[in-house]
Amino acid sequence: MISLSSGILSIVGLAFVVLFGLLMVVLPVIKRPRPGRDLRPLQALSRLRHALSLTVEAGTRFHISLGRGEITHPRTASAFVGLSAAHRLVEATAVSDRPAIITAGTGPLGILARSTLHSAYAAGEQGSRYRPAYGRVTGLTPFAYAAGAMLAARDDAAAANFLSGSFGAEVALMADGLTDEDTLTVAGTDSVAAQAVLYAAADEPLIGEEVFASGAYLNAGPLHGTSLLTQDIFRWLIILAIIGGTIVKMLGVLP
Repeated sequence: MISLSSGILSIVGLAFVVLFGLLMVVLPVIKRPRPGRDLRPLQALSRLRHALSLTVEAGTRFHISLGRGEITHPRTASAFVGLSAAHRLVEATAVSDRPAIITAGTGPLGILARSTLHSAYAAGEQGSRYRPAYGRVTGLTPFAYAAGAMLAARDDAAAANFLSGSFGAEVALMADGLTDEDTLTVAGTDSVAAQAVLYAAADEPLIGEEVFASGAYLNAGPLHGTSLLTQDIFRWLIILAIIGGTIVKMLGVLP
């Protein structure tokens, strides 16, 4: 009996994975979600897009920070989302007098930051303007990284900051040092403790899964929006399955 139940669960799990993959392939062809119409309004990301336009027009700097996550650890997912968003932000500022900079707290993330910068400049047909110094590892310990990121943003007179990655207690220092009346700081992380700090310290905190939706709101690529639609579909399928199972149980069809 246990073996049969395990087999059924395995089949159901495989079916969900296959269905998820099919939806990710089919939905971009059928419908591409758009912020404000197909996606619920998020003030933090609306302000971030507005700040992006202002930095290009005013010739000020945009600062992106990716945290200290190890790329082999599941908690680095928020940093990879940050890299996707960074590609879009860097591409938009590539023509500016003061292009965006990316800071990171580990060597591998620093390498990925430079790769993202190079790719974004190439996508914007501004490859000759790319400089490796735009991507920096500012420190290998938590507070060294935080201090270095703050100095990088201050020295380059950044008018907006986007923090997306795995942060610890050092994010309190960063949020306090980066935020003032003339600077916008939008920040999100996968750490519950760091989220609590950012909720109080950042201008616009991204709570929970909002950080993983940033790519869709910044038009970083069709798969970001498709992923959100697919997740919504699966939520409704799970809700219907729970309701259906409850009804069947109440009718006595199942033991």
